[in-house]
Amino acid sequence: MTGGTSRWLTCDTARPEARMRLVCFPHAGGSASFYRDWGGALTEVEVHAVQYPGRADRFDEEPPHDLVRLAGDIADALEPLADRPLAFFGHSLGAPIALETARALQRRNIHIEHLFASGSRDAPLPTGLVAEEDPDRLLDDLVRMGGTDAEMAADPIFQEVVLPYLIADGRMFHDYVMPAEPLLTCPVTTLVGDRDDDADRRPWSALSTSPVREVGVPGDHFYLIADPPYAVLRATLAAAPRYGSR
Repeated sequence: MTGGTSRWLTCDTARPEARMRLVCFPHAGGSASFYRDWGGALTEVEVHAVQYPGRADRFDEEPPHDLVRLAGDIADALEPLADRPLAFFGHSLGAPIALETARALQRRNIHIEHLFASGSRDAPLPTGLVAEEDPDRLLDDLVRMGGTDAEMAADPIFQEVVLPYLIADGRMFHDYVMPAEPLLTCPVTTLVGDRDDDADRRPWSALSTSPVREVGVPGDHFYLIADPPYAVLRATLAAAPRYGSR
């Protein structure tokens, strides 16, 4: 899978000399291509991006409906890559998927080095949320949050292609009931834009036995389109004990 593509993972820039692999989990309605440039920018790690079913080159597959099951399938795909330390970066919906994937790997005695939860803050879980399924409102929200521009969102072809799995992703997220355990064994860094009113809320400080810290960054929910948090990733991963010693 390194340096090529698989059904679940893409790696645009192979780095066989890298000591660590960074696995990136897309947001709702997102695909692996969202992280296409990260492998070229983060020269210290080998970047892999997760490709969820129902989009891009998996468009002919049914979108996922069960987040925990999805995470287990991703863990299956990642297990052969655990010959090197793994770190996870999940944005928005990608944060809880990364959480459950890390838990699935821990059950197999594979412990990741660090989890970055982007577009997610350390806070109690919200209650009473209902998945938005009105196409017009979904598109308005996507534009408002900075996930796409208004011209693209108005394109009928874009709507025909993206809306079905965007709706499915939202339904999956709102149907997900987060178990309290198992606790993560890795440190967690949350990254939240200072104008992000749409951040996922998750009690990260109660979900890991290792330290949890929150990093504020300039921007809205999709701050990382204009300014990917490469510096935070580099500094954090360079300080990871196993990363620095291997």
